[in-house]
Amino acid sequence: MSTTLTPTLSQLETPAAKAQAIRCVDCDVHQSVGLGQFREYMPQPFKRMAESGCAPGHLGLYNPIGVTRPDTIEADGKPAASKPDGLARMLLEPYGIDVALLTGGVYGFSSHPDPDYAAAVCSAYNTYMIEHWLPKDPRFRLAINVATQDPLLAAQEIERVGAHPGVSAVVISSATQHPLGQRTYHPMYAAAEKMGLPFCLHPGHEGTGITNAPTAAGYPTRYLEWHTGISCTFQAHLVSMVCEGVFQKFPELKIVLVEGGISWLAPLLWRFDKNWKALRSTVPWLTRPPSETIQGRVFMTTQPIEEPPEHGQLKQLFEMFDAEKMLLYSSDFPHWDGDTPDYVVRGFSETFKRRVLAENAIELFGL
Repeated sequence: MSTTLTPTLSQLETPAAKAQAIRCVDCDVHQSVGLGQFREYMPQPFKRMAESGCAPGHLGLYNPIGVTRPDTIEADGKPAASKPDGLARMLLEPYGIDVALLTGGVYGFSSHPDPDYAAAVCSAYNTYMIEHWLPKDPRFRLAINVATQDPLLAAQEIERVGAHPGVSAVVISSATQHPLGQRTYHPMYAAAEKMGLPFCLHPGHEGTGITNAPTAAGYPTRYLEWHTGISCTFQAHLVSMVCEGVFQKFPELKIVLVEGGISWLAPLLWRFDKNWKALRSTVPWLTRPPSETIQGRVFMTTQPIEEPPEHGQLKQLFEMFDAEKMLLYSSDFPHWDGDTPDYVVRGFSETFKRRVLAENAIELFGL
């Protein structure tokens, strides 16, 4: 009796065959890597700074359930997702994840007051991940980290490691000093476009260090406030990018809004288009309505997917914008509010499922 084994991605020969074999791409996986693991890659004096524990702070808001699921802690007590084989065992294997974009890291260092130190930390992290994580599993892809204090240094880092075949994206924190459309950040986008890498925004460290307050009204007093208001920062950055002409200046650049929610997009675009009709003379480079400008250019991850009282309302919401082409599945593993693939696409058409779970990511990241 013969047994036919399904080939792994690494065994398939052609890119087309590999893409056809991909059924699920997870676009937000938080592997855990500590500063002490890669500080050897830093030059002095930054290595000494890392050894002293110099790192960004936190708002200190109390979260009674923590950030990480307790059941994902390694058997030896090490942090969840701190081992490549453990990550594969707990996430990739049980849920049939064919490609995992590793988005964890040190992008929170964008809140540090020392731009050179922040850049050195990101560079060391990227090198460590390329050398120690990517070779461990062919399903891993890396979103390289850059710090936003000095966009020229960020651009240099993107060009330094962006051509590596395991690198699929750039990720930064949504915590910044200025709205991300402003031209001070444009060197980062130019480098990402040059290297063919989507540019991802991820929440974290808002209101710490040199960054702005986490809400437009100031500082919240509860973790619930901060967590609920995350999407407001993403809205501000997207409006800024459109108004400042980022999508005209960098016609091949793709933006991914990671972990920023979904339900706000349609009403924001309605308001945006209406205001553009009256005020378009102030943005003469914006020759199309904002809703058309972002088509094919902006993507959103599914986690944390909104949960209306009736599932049908979510389907109605997704019909209000091109959700089938814009959404990317993400688990946010190992965080407490993560979503499994079957949960995200329940009740939707087979075409919708294929697009969100795999096809959009395959096209976006060149898988």
